[in-house]
Amino acid sequence: MPKKKKARVLSSRVVYRGPAFWVTTDEVLEPSGVQARRDIVHHTGSVVVLAVDDVGLEPNVLLLRQYRHAAQQYMWELCAGRIDAGEKPLPAAKRELLEETGYSAKHWKRIFQFYASPGFVAETMAVYLARGLRAGEARPEEDEVIETRFFPLRDAVEMVMRGAIRDAKTISGVLWLSQKQSRPKASSK
Repeated sequence: MPKKKKARVLSSRVVYRGPAFWVTTDEVLEPSGVQARRDIVHHTGSVVVLAVDDVGLEPNVLLLRQYRHAAQQYMWELCAGRIDAGEKPLPAAKRELLEETGYSAKHWKRIFQFYASPGFVAETMAVYLARGLRAGEARPEEDEVIETRFFPLRDAVEMVMRGAIRDAKTISGVLWLSQKQSRPKASSK
C-alpha cells in the first residue's frame, strides 16, 4: 500500500484568540496537490455525556434544555462541555455531568469520538456513556441556566426523528444508544 501524503502548512497565523477558541488562517498544500487558504477554528476539544438511567424496562436519557444564542432558541441536548487545558477527557466528562446536572455516575465508557464540523472546525467531541447515576446538587457556571429531564429512549428517538432535537452531538448519542438497544444479545451457549 503506498504511503499516504500529508498536507503541508505553508503559513499559519492566528487571526482571533478568545476564551473558548482561536482561529488561524492557513495556507496549505493538500495531499491532492491543491494549494488553498483554510480558515480553521481551533478548540481544546469537548466531551459529551450520554447519561442513562437504565433501572426500568427502558433506558431513560438525561437531557438538558438551555438557550443557545447561535441557534437563537432553547434546545434539548446531552450534557457536554469543553476539556480544559491540561485536563483529560474522562475527568472533564465527570466534571461536566456534576456541574450541569448534579449527577455522578458509577460506570463510565468512552463510546466514540467525532469532529463537530471538520470542514473548518478542528474540535473533536468524545462521547461517554454514564450509567449507575446518583443524584446530587448541580453547580452550573454563572452564565448557565439549565433545565434537566429524563426522557424514555423511544421518546428521545422520536424527538430526533421529528426534528425537535437538532443538536448533532445529541442526535449521534441518542441514535447510537437506540441502535445498541435494538441489537439482539449474543447467546451464551
